[in-house]
Amino acid sequence: MTIEDLLLRFHSDTVSVERLSENSAATYEECAKIFLNWLQSEQIKLAAVNPQVLMSYLIWRRSILKCDDLTIAKDISALRALGSYLVRQNFWEENHAMLLDRPKASRSLPKVLSIEQVDKLLDMIDVSEPLGIRDRALFELIYSCGLRISEAAGLKVENLHLKERLLIVRGKGDKERMVPFGQSAKEKLEQYLMEVRPLLVRNKVVAEVFVNYKGEPMSRKGIWKNFKALEVKAGLHAKVHTLRHSFATHLLAGGMDLRSVQELLGHSDLATTTIYTHVDDKQLREGHKEFFPGHNN
Repeated sequence: MTIEDLLLRFHSDTVSVERLSENSAATYEECAKIFLNWLQSEQIKLAAVNPQVLMSYLIWRRSILKCDDLTIAKDISALRALGSYLVRQNFWEENHAMLLDRPKASRSLPKVLSIEQVDKLLDMIDVSEPLGIRDRALFELIYSCGLRISEAAGLKVENLHLKERLLIVRGKGDKERMVPFGQSAKEKLEQYLMEVRPLLVRNKVVAEVFVNYKGEPMSRKGIWKNFKALEVKAGLHAKVHTLRHSFATHLLAGGMDLRSVQELLGHSDLATTTIYTHVDDKQLREGHKEFFPGHNN
């Protein structure tokens, strides 16, 4: 099959199967054309493509062609769509492009809070109220584990291991990872689970750890709104995701190696590391205890 034939079929698939607009399909086709021509110039067969090949292609796009983050993000979206098509057509056994993280275009360096600012933020929560006890446990855990807001909202009771101080987190791409958390987070969680959650849930069966005043799973929007009010009260400029950035920064500042932090965060960004580095659970737990200075005692 020629490149032109493959592109024609890919374009048709994105419109008829993926239900993309003609404009999006045309954009993806153009991105795929550049990629396929690069493979040909590098004498790499389509069947031999792996994550390292994709990473080399993106490095070429960024360093040689000087493509910006917006273009790279568009490239990755197109590669993911192409990979999905190739898997359905049995050209690839798996979609390697799903391991690529899209850069955030025109985005400045992540906002990070100091440990003192995190303390100030969390101390603003009114724990004399049941929902305050819940929010303290929620945001303490997000910080102690570097959780995404979606991961906190979707956290299941069965995946919370208080005694071992470990979470099983389901992150992007439905990938699971194990993350330890500090003593302070454990204490706040115990108080919430024993004193507050039963009052909110009552006789309902709810799988998620964090629930709203109706006893239903907290939504991402609900968590965001509560944090926004807390941010204003504390006089700080931050987002829920800032706690995740702060977690990672504090670990690195404490001396933990980058690949272990990547493992804890559940990152699959091949622009930072060329391949996953496995770190066993014991090492992660010990590293978290040794290097994470915030709320770990």
